[in-house]
Amino acid sequence: MSDASINTQANTGEASFGDYFALLKPRVMSLVVFTAAVGLLAAPGSLHPFEAFCAILFIAVGGGASGALNMWFDSDIDQMMSRTKGRPIPAGKVQRDEALAIGVALSGFSVVMLGLATNWVAAGLLAFTIFFYAVIYTMWLKRWTPQNIVIGGAAGAFPPMIGWAAVTGGVAIESVLMFTLTFMWTPPHFWALCLFMKSDYKDAGVPMLHVTHGRRVTRNHILVYTLLLAAIAIGMAFTGVGGPIYLTTALVLNGLFVLGAVSIWRRDETVAEADGYKREKAFFALSLVYLFLHFGAILAEALLAPYGFGGW
Repeated sequence: MSDASINTQANTGEASFGDYFALLKPRVMSLVVFTAAVGLLAAPGSLHPFEAFCAILFIAVGGGASGALNMWFDSDIDQMMSRTKGRPIPAGKVQRDEALAIGVALSGFSVVMLGLATNWVAAGLLAFTIFFYAVIYTMWLKRWTPQNIVIGGAAGAFPPMIGWAAVTGGVAIESVLMFTLTFMWTPPHFWALCLFMKSDYKDAGVPMLHVTHGRRVTRNHILVYTLLLAAIAIGMAFTGVGGPIYLTTALVLNGLFVLGAVSIWRRDETVAEADGYKREKAFFALSLVYLFLHFGAILAEALLAPYGFGGW
């Protein structure tokens, strides 16, 4: 679809601040901010409160820049999907070239400012994250391979590493494990969504796993990735960011998550369709709080440690 056809849709009026803010994918940005903040607060050492605030702000801006670049490039397929057709570009509120300019400008601003506010290791990780999401995932993997969400999930997994590096100037096993937790969570989270999103991705020509290999294979993959995820999540309890609070949280959540994945794996497609994908939707709903509660437990361990209640 041409740029002209996208930009000449019925426009309901001039773009508002909210339309431009929507380009930054605020929901995704909220996860970026939270996991980056946990990585920053869980890291050994500390930053001045103002430096910490600036670090989180610039990481958030970098995440928003990635979202704007993603919407710029994906505006053609966003228009075809019910989940995304209301976004600013397909809705005719914001022009594609505006989204590109905003994405590029915010990318450069966020990386430079994070480097000046903290260190250039953190800034380099942020720059790589933006590049990975906008170029490697959006422009290449998403339309090329059914493993798009597996490899592309790395982009959303970097924020806790960036937060950690902002404090320490480097990478450690704990920050790598926080990255891995998010990385392994992403495929079952999105594949569960795909199971009840019907033909959205197929209509848009995006080779998601359920489109290219079928729903049975997708259910198998959800189970395998959930089992691997559970092992990583529980294992993190015995590292420097773990403790009894995190261990309890991980055991409960991963027990529920594995049970949900097994239930999805055992489901026949006819039965699932008959009940409106009830269990798939329940699994997806659990996945929405899964990551938040894990990182919340890491944060609790870090905040309580100075008082003798967190960590081992």
